[in-house]
Amino acid sequence: MSNLYGDYNQKIDYVFKVVLIGDSAVGKTQLLARFSRNQFNVDSKATIGVEFQTKTLVIDNKTVKAQIWDTAGQERYRAVTSAYYRGAVGAMLVYDMTKRQSFDHMARWLEELRGHADANIVIMLIGNKCDLGTLKAVPTEDAQEFAQRENLFFMETSALESTNVETAFLTILTEIYRLISKKTLTANDEADPGGSSGLLKGTKIIVPSQDVSALEKKGGCCG
Repeated sequence: MSNLYGDYNQKIDYVFKVVLIGDSAVGKTQLLARFSRNQFNVDSKATIGVEFQTKTLVIDNKTVKAQIWDTAGQERYRAVTSAYYRGAVGAMLVYDMTKRQSFDHMARWLEELRGHADANIVIMLIGNKCDLGTLKAVPTEDAQEFAQRENLFFMETSALESTNVETAFLTILTEIYRLISKKTLTANDEADPGGSSGLLKGTKIIVPSQDVSALEKKGGCCG
């Protein structure tokens, strides 16, 4: 893992925007803080509007800047945050494993996400606070069934104990890279069928094109 995170002076090959969505107080901000800064704030307050953090990492010898957006879960911010879905290539649907209602709201969040985001967005369902096992109100099987039905990745995490947090982010970012690098190869093959010009270097891709419908997202769970 020593060479996973890139040098800040390196050329950025890709910028990926990922949004965290879900009810208030499910731990979205804590997941972001754990991944981006390896921190956990016990006095964390509710997010107001939208905040984001960036982290640079290396995937397949390419330097990727992950731009992770933390969206407020409160109803009064829903109209504000809907615009921030646009341009996202990845999303994490986060629920609190100890609050059944937060899981029951996942279908609504997913519908809203799919109404605003690119059709090929990579989505992961996250059951957070797995450290509170004795208070668990959402069986893993229920979440797995929902994820498989909706073609989502799935993982259970604990921002407090840092369980699966890095793995979850790296899984979604690696899948985004796989899909977008595949699109880049396809686009170059179409533009240069003879292969004479070679691949474009250092292309910064933020939003995948709307007209590529053949790509398939992998479903299933990783937890």
